[in-house]
Amino acid sequence: MIPTLSPSTLIASVSTSSSTTSTSASTSASCSDEAYSVLTHPSLSSLHSLLPHLDPLPPVSASFLYLSTLSPSSASAATPPLAISATSLCLYSATQSRLSVYDLSTLRLVESLPFPSGAGATKSLALSSDDSTLFTAHQDGRIRVYRRSPRSGLHRFLNSLPTTTDILLRLPNPKNQVTIRRHCKRLWIQHADAVSSLASCGSGHLYSVSWDKTLKIWSISGLRCLESVPAHDDAVNAVTVAHDGTVYTGSADRKIRVWAKRAGEKRHQIVVTLERHRSAVNALALNGDGSVLYSGACDRSILVWEREDSAEYMVVTGALRGHDGAILSLACAGNVVVSGSGDLAIRVWRRAAEGRGYSCLAVMEGHARGIRSLVVVRFPVAGANDEEEEQYRVCSGSLDGEIRVWQVCVSPVTCFVNSNTATKTFL
Repeated sequence: MIPTLSPSTLIASVSTSSSTTSTSASTSASCSDEAYSVLTHPSLSSLHSLLPHLDPLPPVSASFLYLSTLSPSSASAATPPLAISATSLCLYSATQSRLSVYDLSTLRLVESLPFPSGAGATKSLALSSDDSTLFTAHQDGRIRVYRRSPRSGLHRFLNSLPTTTDILLRLPNPKNQVTIRRHCKRLWIQHADAVSSLASCGSGHLYSVSWDKTLKIWSISGLRCLESVPAHDDAVNAVTVAHDGTVYTGSADRKIRVWAKRAGEKRHQIVVTLERHRSAVNALALNGDGSVLYSGACDRSILVWEREDSAEYMVVTGALRGHDGAILSLACAGNVVVSGSGDLAIRVWRRAAEGRGYSCLAVMEGHARGIRSLVVVRFPVAGANDEEEEQYRVCSGSLDGEIRVWQVCVSPVTCFVNSNTATKTFL
């Protein structure tokens, strides 16, 4: 049984609707955006008594504003994967044919590049830790690499992974080939199906997962595949990596697996399998220091996992509830968590600076279809310090190809104590 983290008392300019319980069941997640991501399964049960008493969060005032739509809605469009640079404040989005770069300050298109023909739908985007290299994952099982010029700031196509050189070097050795299915073999450095998600960290490595059930680790500097790990029993939908190199993968087999490369070992090994979801895991996100993991699945729950002192891995500490559809996307910035769902809503959550308390700051609606991709970044506020106001840019991509940009503002509420009546007044 999973405990539920209830939203704390909140003074805000937006209201949040409580979730209703649905009992609709459907088949297990299959390998396509249109299939696995929008199915909603029965919600996980909750039991409040399993959680220790949570002190209410300090009251805050929250507001949001819809700023712009960056691409027109189209019935035939695919979900635009998104990536964001916190240093340059640029938003990256991709369609099947083009890569687009927007300035988040002006919401102006600053660059547009065509993809190579035959790449198929773009499934995921990732930036290197220094934002100099952009990676795009595609339906054809390959990863395209774009390098950013330090002078002009423009991108140019560099190569595809695996590179032709890497393929030719490994092809003569039969040991480099693995059986994909009967009478079909491929090099172990090649994904045999669509690359569904990408992640990178400061270690100089890129991590890719695929519907072929594998996790692959690449050298960013050498553009070579270093490892291929049989990760799950079904399609792998999400990957995220902490600064210490710990890798988390989420799959349609309802499991989250934790991987690490220990000192002296040559390959990543499984640390633990986390099994609390009842349906396909669609999205994963880590907070800034990697101490909290969020997972979203078709059971409508966002599970919160935290590292305990007595364990080397994450344990579930509660669930964020409110969505009426499958959780399709998650993103984090500081103590703010953003979730997108098949119920067409985006919810903004805030974690207490200490402890496990959460509040729902905003429910943003306007998309005509499920929100399949999300990014969020802390935005600088002129003349304000960290204690006065926090401003965030949230960018959301839906299954109809529409991208929306939102502004979320969070500020503390000043509290005055009346010594005569011992009551509190919030302004």
